[in-house]
Amino acid sequence: MPEHRARKHHQDRVAETLRVEIGAMIEGELSDPRIDFCYVTEVALNPGGKSARVYVAVDSSVKDIVKAEENTVAGLEAAKGFIRYELKQRMGVRYVPELSFLADRSGRFQARIVELMDRSRKRKKVTPEQIEPTEKAAPTE
Repeated sequence: MPEHRARKHHQDRVAETLRVEIGAMIEGELSDPRIDFCYVTEVALNPGGKSARVYVAVDSSVKDIVKAEENTVAGLEAAKGFIRYELKQRMGVRYVPELSFLADRSGRFQARIVELMDRSRKRKKVTPEQIEPTEKAAPTE
C-alpha cells in the first residue's frame, strides 16, 4: 500500500496545533488548583485522528513530583470537556479528538540515566595518585 504523505503531514500539523493550544490553555485559562506548573511535551495523534494522547511534564522543582503529576493529570482530565470545547472554537474544526492526558517522565528518566553514567565514569576514572608507582627502570649507560 502506498505511503500517504499528505495524511501524515496533516496529522503532524493537527498534533502541533493541539500541543500549542492546550499549552496556552494550561498557562493562562485553567484555574484548577490541582494543576501545577507544567507544559505539553508531545501530542500523539492516533492514525485515524479520533483520539490523542497528550504528554504533560511537570516542573521538577516540586518536592513530591509523583503526587504533583497525579494531581495535574487528574485536574486536566477533569477539564477535558472545557479543553475540547475551546479547541473546537479556536481551531474551527468539526471534530476534536478524544484527549487522554499522561505524565511525561522522560526528562526525569534521562536525568537519572545521566547521573548513573556520570557516577560510573567517576568510578572508572583513575587519578595519578591512585596508581601505584612501578619499579623505576635503571638508567641505561
